[in-house]
Amino acid sequence: MASFITDGVSIAYDDISPDAGATRTIVLIHGFASNRAEGWKRTGWYAAFERRGTRVIALDQRGHGESEKLYEPAAYAREQLAADVLNLMDHLGVERADLFGYSMGTRTALELAIAQPDRVSNLILGGVGGKLLDKAPDTAGEPMADAMLADDPSAITEPMLQSFRQFADEQGEDRKALAAITRMRNMPFDPEALAELPMPVLVVAGSGDEGAGEPQDLARVFPHGTGVAIPGCDHFSAIPHALTKAAVFDFLDGLMDDDFPPFE
Repeated sequence: MASFITDGVSIAYDDISPDAGATRTIVLIHGFASNRAEGWKRTGWYAAFERRGTRVIALDQRGHGESEKLYEPAAYAREQLAADVLNLMDHLGVERADLFGYSMGTRTALELAIAQPDRVSNLILGGVGGKLLDKAPDTAGEPMADAMLADDPSAITEPMLQSFRQFADEQGEDRKALAAITRMRNMPFDPEALAELPMPVLVVAGSGDEGAGEPQDLARVFPHGTGVAIPGCDHFSAIPHALTKAAVFDFLDGLMDDDFPPFE
């Protein structure tokens, strides 16, 4: 396992270059309760990028996988998560790369793109849509944190919370750290800041991902945005799907027309 220290926190990562030399570099940022092995390797993304001659850099975000676990919500400010990725790029001597985030990872990727747009060639936002810009609903208590810390998972009645708790348990994630992440209240993204991003942006989500909303609704915010809905997929099944890979690679190859997204 490779790791480095950023802001005093140990971050685990993979840096995989094809034998023949890389034609491009992509940085992969996984979602909540996942990790680099589950989110990207097991789902076939490592191998798919390797076949295309792409250098793959993937990290475990702090609080996840083999990276250091912290238990104060303030340790998971979105700006700090983005700084971890940027510091990893600096550590590896990567001046500019494509950036691909999924779910929680899209927020990290967006934060980095806003702060350092010159470091991002192409931006891919997976598992999100128009609801990313909605005001957070008023919710009593801390349901996701409670679900992570529940002694008896069978007592969790809300399906989405059940899914994330089951996923966390399957990955052996540190549920106390995950609870701290959910307690960090980051400010909503400013649509005006998103509207100034200069790089091409792909927004891709499953058509059945109710928590994401329509990818096209978010894509319209960006000057060079494209939205793609993957039919028959929810939040968890979209990431390994072949049509998601097809959408990402068509986007990176410049084969997409903003006015005619595929797979709708």
